[in-house]
Amino acid sequence: MSEPGEGALYVVATPIGNLDDLSVRAGEVLGRADLIAAEDTRHSARLLAHLGIRASLLSLHEHNEAARVERLREAVAAGQQVALISDAGTPLISDPGFRVVRELRDAGLPVVPVPGPCALVTALSAAGLPTDRFLFEGFLPARSGARRNRLEAVSELPVTLVFYEAPHRIRALLEDVGVVFGEREVVVARELTKTFETFLSGSAGQLVERMAADSNQTRGEFVVMIAPAAERARETVASLAAEQLLTTLLEEGVGSKQAAAITSRLMGGRKSDWYQRALTLQGR
Repeated sequence: MSEPGEGALYVVATPIGNLDDLSVRAGEVLGRADLIAAEDTRHSARLLAHLGIRASLLSLHEHNEAARVERLREAVAAGQQVALISDAGTPLISDPGFRVVRELRDAGLPVVPVPGPCALVTALSAAGLPTDRFLFEGFLPARSGARRNRLEAVSELPVTLVFYEAPHRIRALLEDVGVVFGEREVVVARELTKTFETFLSGSAGQLVERMAADSNQTRGEFVVMIAPAAERARETVASLAAEQLLTTLLEEGVGSKQAAAITSRLMGGRKSDWYQRALTLQGR
């Protein structure tokens, strides 16, 4: 927390839909800010007008962030109160701001978080999927091939998977999810905290059918969540990987005992069991 009269960068979370979700503290910070760095100044101007706040706005988005760093650093160093906001939710979460925060921290200047709405946390809280461990991947690649490769890379992780997606790609994403994950449970959250907030759950194929039958379900911004891999599936993958390692070591000329020791150390299991398996593979 910065001292009174001291310059600071405040990273302020703003509503993702319902404007009443703006915290009292966030409103106070925005109200006293000398400068507000906003992802889209036109969008943020509407929020500030709703709050009755007049402040200097500076655009800060993915295409100009590097060029804005010095100006914001100078403003904070000069004692100004600067607020960083995105179009909706918590800045830096799939939104610009990383370079600014990193540079100001490296310069020894105060960076103060003002917590509040975040789409991924909001979605997880009401999805009915495990939340003790989750992996947030943000937006996946736009092309199907690259998107499927990324989905396959995380498909057997023992965590709930979370993605963001835009309306014009939501059906294509779900089609790829169906190819990679089959019948695994998927929950799609749409228009969070807004009038038409919706949670849909089922297999990816079922969700594609529901969207095809009701085009309204493809409107808005989306959080897509996929259930963790089943324990048996993870064990099977781990076992196959260990056997592949053992086989590769033997094919490369590593002795049975050494191959068994390496496999046991890297993949788990008893060395004696892997030694017996190595002898079987060699006999085959």
